[in-house]
This record gives sequence, structure tokens and C-alpha cells, in this order.
Amino acid sequence: MSERASNIARMAAQGLPIPATVRPGRWRAAFPYHWDADDLVSRREMLRFAVLASGSLFAGTALLAVLGWIDNRRRGSPKPIVRATDVPEGAAHYFNYPEPDDQAVLLHLPGDRFVAFSQKCTHLSCAVYFQPEQRRLYCPCHEGVFDMETGEAVAGPPQRRLPQIALRRDGDMLVALEEMP
Repeated sequence: MSERASNIARMAAQGLPIPATVRPGRWRAAFPYHWDADDLVSRREMLRFAVLASGSLFAGTALLAVLGWIDNRRRGSPKPIVRATDVPEGAAHYFNYPEPDDQAVLLHLPGDRFVAFSQKCTHLSCAVYFQPEQRRLYCPCHEGVFDMETGEAVAGPPQRRLPQIALRRDGDMLVALEEMP
């Protein structure tokens, strides 16, 4: 504590009026921390705090990395979608998978190939629709465009591909197996 501060404290303890010239400024009353209080934190303590904080951040990041590695983001169980003969070549069939509220689209590609994707745009989760005349999957919210064969983002703000749904063909029936991110 400085000499001035100790004089003020002594005068206040004795009940003596503190002269205006000795009285602390208004800014000190609003911010009552003195330079002396800074001596309470040593460099060693500050360094210890910085090391502990950095170690905690590193441990938290490592924990999140392990949880991300363990988390299996594949969803869904086998579910029949539609008969393959009911979807003409170059057309789409909309269905719900893996949950009743999750929309998906099945495309019949040339060469009797089928692909299915989640209808949720990877930009802001708007619904994606098939546009057969442009041969693309289109998000009307922000004009995102996806490749109809791979689900890769081709144009617009989306940066990631659409989650693909693995398919199996049981005779004439198409079965959705799981959604892969």
C-alpha cells in the first residue's frame, strides 16, 4: 500500500475529515483497485494460470477429437422404398428416410442405376429438389446446386456434399440401408 493510501486509511480510521487535496479522485472511487493490489499476483502465479488454462484447452480439444472419432454418424436401418419399375429412368421418387421427418430423394440414372440422397441442403437445411431438365439437384433457398450422380456441391453456397443413402436391390424392390454423411 502506498504512503498516500496508508495516510488516507489512517485518517479515516481516526474519524478525521479527509482534505479535498488528499481525498482520492472520483475515478479511483469508481475503479477502487490500486497499483498495490497488482503486487498480489506474481509472475509465477500468472504463468501457472496460463499453463493450467492452456492444458485445460488442450485436454478439452483432445476429448472432442476422441468423441468425434468414436461417433458413428451413419443413421438408419433397412427400409423398402419403392419398386424399381415404378420410377422411370431420369425421374425422381421422394420418400422419408431414416426418420419419418427426414426427406430423401431417389434418382433413377441412365444405365439402370439408382442413387439416393438426403433432401436436406448442407448449407442451411432447405429442401433440395431434382430438376431433370438441368440434370441436377437444386436448392431454391440460396440457389445451391448438387451433382445428381455424386451429390457433390457444384455451385452456390453449399460446401459439402449431400448425405448419401446406401441402397440395395432385392428383386424389384429398392431398399434403403443407411444414411452416410
